[in-house]
Amino acid sequence: MWSWEAIMVLPGVEVIPAYTFSTCRNVKTIIMADTVKRIEERAFYCCRSLVYIQLSRNLEYIGAFAFRFCYSLTSIFIPPSCREIREYALADCKELIILSVPTHTQLDYNVIAATALIEASSFPTCRFGDYENEEEVHHWIKNRLQGDEYALHRACSSYNPLEESIFGIVKTQGLKAFKEPDSVGVTPSQYLSENPFAEIEEQKILKRYILDMMGEIVG
Repeated sequence: MWSWEAIMVLPGVEVIPAYTFSTCRNVKTIIMADTVKRIEERAFYCCRSLVYIQLSRNLEYIGAFAFRFCYSLTSIFIPPSCREIREYALADCKELIILSVPTHTQLDYNVIAATALIEASSFPTCRFGDYENEEEVHHWIKNRLQGDEYALHRACSSYNPLEESIFGIVKTQGLKAFKEPDSVGVTPSQYLSENPFAEIEEQKILKRYILDMMGEIVG
């Protein structure tokens, strides 16, 4: 298992037990069947090469330290079914800059300690990347893309993003909106390309926009 580069969790599996894939350092991709409901403690601990993960659409729980020290992971999108993420679940994922999490999901302490996301924020941290003001940090994680200026960011990072919603925003804001960074430097284009729940391609939106604009000019 130490040489594995991809993990496919097959249909029927509901729980990924503690330490199951811990220290599988060559794993780059994880795709879970939608039957998975729980990821237990340290299940993917120290999978240092992990860059892409598609969680189960019915996931309810992520245990403590589950993805800690997954150094190469840049993004993770939590489905609405998830009720709880335990302490340090994503800590020390040093490249993690995109975290999409529902507002109702309970976050335990230092979930994103020592990540690119917390480093890009204005919250003070200790030398190990831990933070103390949990309530403020968690509110920021869940609500930082509020506001009209981040409408496209929200649409592209949402669970099951809709083409009509994205196209409507782009039609109002223009194509340049895809390249506008948010407060941590991430663009809507990046959110959409990283989103494992998205079945929409940016190029399709761009072509549709151009055709729509041409129709208006001709008309």
